[in-house]
Amino acid sequence: MESIIKGFMDLVKQRNQHEPEFLQAVEEVAETVIPYIVDHDIYYGKNILLRMVEPERVLMFRVPWIDDTGEIVVNRGFRIEMNSAIGPYKGGLRFHPTVNLSILKFLAFEQVLKNALTTLPMGGGKGGSDFDPKEKSDGEIMRFCQSFMSELFRHIGPNTDIPAGDIGVGGREIGYLFGMYKKLRNEFTGVLTGKGMSWGGSLIRPEATGYGTVYFAQSMLETRNDSFEGKVVTISGSGNVAQYAAEKTIQLGAKVVTLSDSGGYIYDEEGINTEKLEFVMDLKNNKRGRISEYVSKYPNAKYVAGERPWGVKCDIALPCATQNEVNLDDAKKLLANGCFVISEGANMPSEPEAVHAFQDAKILYAPGKASNAGGVATSGLEMSQNSLRIVWTREEVDQRLRKIMSNIHKNCIKYGKQDNGYVDYVRGANIAGFVKVADAMLAQGVV
Repeated sequence: MESIIKGFMDLVKQRNQHEPEFLQAVEEVAETVIPYIVDHDIYYGKNILLRMVEPERVLMFRVPWIDDTGEIVVNRGFRIEMNSAIGPYKGGLRFHPTVNLSILKFLAFEQVLKNALTTLPMGGGKGGSDFDPKEKSDGEIMRFCQSFMSELFRHIGPNTDIPAGDIGVGGREIGYLFGMYKKLRNEFTGVLTGKGMSWGGSLIRPEATGYGTVYFAQSMLETRNDSFEGKVVTISGSGNVAQYAAEKTIQLGAKVVTLSDSGGYIYDEEGINTEKLEFVMDLKNNKRGRISEYVSKYPNAKYVAGERPWGVKCDIALPCATQNEVNLDDAKKLLANGCFVISEGANMPSEPEAVHAFQDAKILYAPGKASNAGGVATSGLEMSQNSLRIVWTREEVDQRLRKIMSNIHKNCIKYGKQDNGYVDYVRGANIAGFVKVADAMLAQGVV
């Protein structure tokens, strides 16, 4: 089996040199899915996984725009349309200086399996730009978004490819992108998700990824007759996902003690309560401030510059910042400090060695493609509401989100439960997502 996996990965590496994040994501899936393929004749010999890791379409384009000083700036735009076997391409847009083909292909590949896990009819895609929205004026961000959409609009549509937000793309950016699409196409359609409530958005969509991450952790805890009540929780990040993961965690009776950004993390031993979280939300969402400012408002907390919060003692960890933020040393610290639940709110936040450490320790560990699927699931619900021209209540959307996350958890158990009773959620998520996509691809022929 090792030789089969190695042969597959050698071919993928040969075709995708200099793309470490993409290769990391593929290898993590190959290690669990290839043994399953070999054991099932319906998939064996069809090169299904090889077809899955090859994008159906890769778009790259220049994005020229004019900054506030009158200088012409040129960024790069991307859209990876990875797989449309079970529905139109669906996945976010990321605006961040680190954006490149490797990162977007990894995200698109993960998105294919994640979307399949939701059971909603959505294929997988991802896109974005190396544009950095930090410290840009609203006018600069608007001009960039309009230029970006003036090319992207040719390739997307409500039945073709439906982008959403991601890092660096929030409600403001979605609004500018949607406005330009509407102008260019002269139509009002649900081509983007994450829209404002007054023009086609869905209740719970901003909260969905963070809430879903916590709901999945809650389902894992229930397998051990446990709950969030009284638990100490560390969270990384302080953006959308981290904020709402913290909100739901607090509602469930746990104590959140950390949040972070690219500069470092804050540790509040007393706990980040609802009032303190509201301060963080205002700081990050309205004032575009840094998490270090938290200690000025709450001096009993401390700020640790240049580090991540994984050395803080906790029961539950929710990595909600970005890819590869948890390395092997971090994993060892978490385990040594008694952490027994990890639910990923970010995409692939744990390096492979860290994942193996969690699995070896037999803790409750959920990979992002399962635990953070709540965001895209609610995007799918937004698409449904747009198609029906209706708006569901907050309670309806939240109920549907809970049910989707519960079903994802059940599917992970179906394919991930081992003979000794331990549930390998990585294996379960990978195989459950693969089976749905593979069955559709087989039915549609070699296309």
